[in-house]
This record gives sequence, C-alpha cells and structure tokens, in this order.
Amino acid sequence: MKFVARALVVSVVVALASCSPLRRHRLVDVETLPRPPKLDVHYATTENFTHQRLYPRAKVFLHQDAARALAAVQTDLARDGLRLKVFDGYRPLSVQQRMWDLIRDERYVSNPAVNRGRHTRGTAVDVTLVDSRGRELPMGTNYDDFSEKAHPGFAGLPERVKRNRARLAEVMTRHGFEVYPYEWWHFDLKNWKRYPVLDVGIDELAAGQKLAAPVDD
Repeated sequence: MKFVARALVVSVVVALASCSPLRRHRLVDVETLPRPPKLDVHYATTENFTHQRLYPRAKVFLHQDAARALAAVQTDLARDGLRLKVFDGYRPLSVQQRMWDLIRDERYVSNPAVNRGRHTRGTAVDVTLVDSRGRELPMGTNYDDFSEKAHPGFAGLPERVKRNRARLAEVMTRHGFEVYPYEWWHFDLKNWKRYPVLDVGIDELAAGQKLAAPVDD
C-alpha cells in the first residue's frame, strides 16, 4: 500500500514538474549550468538606478538557447582562468515597464511599447569578466552607467580596459550573442526578436524548480 501511495505522489510531482513555468517557457536557472557563473543581481536589492527592489530574489534565468550559449562561453573562458559574472537575464515585462517609466531613454531601457523589451524574452544577459578569485576585470564604468563612457566603442579609455571589453565581446559573439551598442555589459542572443515575451514572476519560476525535487520516504 505504501508503495502504491508513493508511486501516486511521485507521478503527481512529475506531472506538476512537466508543466512548471520553467519547462513551459524553456527557461533555465544559470546556477544549474555545468560551470555556473558568479551572480550579482543588483535588481534584487535597492542598489540600482531605480533605488527600488525589482526582483524578490537574486536569481537569473535564461531561455535554454541563451543558457546553452552562455555555458559555451564559460567553457571557453575557463581555459584562461576567467569566468562570467552575471548581473541580469530574464526580466518580467511588468518590471521592464517600471524601468521604462523611470528612464524613458531607449538607449538604456527598452521601450515596451516598441519591442516589448529585450530581457523579457530570456535572450538578453548582462555580464562582465572576473578572474579566478571572482574579482571583476576593469571595464571603465560600473554596471548600469548611463553615459557614453559605457558604450562598447567609446575610445577615451585606458588600453587595459579596451582589451577587457574586446575580450568580453569577442567570446560572447563567438558563441552566438550580439553586442549592444550602448552598454558594454549587455548581449543579445542572435535572432532574439523571434522569442516570445514573458511576464512570469521570478518567484513563480523559482517555485517551479522545487516541483522536480525528489520525494523522500
């Protein structure tokens, strides 16, 4: 009888997991990648340009295609003792709207009325390079610096910074991402407009992960 009850519970869990938001929308938690990147999710704190906590927890999700490409980047960088630090990935459409309402500058925040956002598809990722100790390589500005100095092609930077930006851009583009012209940290998976826009909450996605947890006796 116990075996039957357990089998029933397991079948229910499997069924729920199969329809979880993560699987339904083909999103992946980047911390589950073979070489997980370091995370620094500013939008899960008030330490960001909005001075508001926009995400309920420090989690980064990407569409499985973008996650696969990011994993390839990590493997590539590991050969040189480097890895990525990720600031942001998938962003719910409702959060994108809140950001746009504050900034209204399409260079730095996508207008949801125009393309409904880039991060909202799970195909955009904000990253930098860190060394084997997790220390950021100099990139000339902080994350979310809304100035010309943050543009990838800005010329008035030390040579070391230019090399670091070029190294980041080169490895990301080699594995299927495109450089965003106004932010050195932002990269879009090629053909990103083909992917659907989502407005699924971060907490809902995180809860979906638990559905697939093993059932104890």
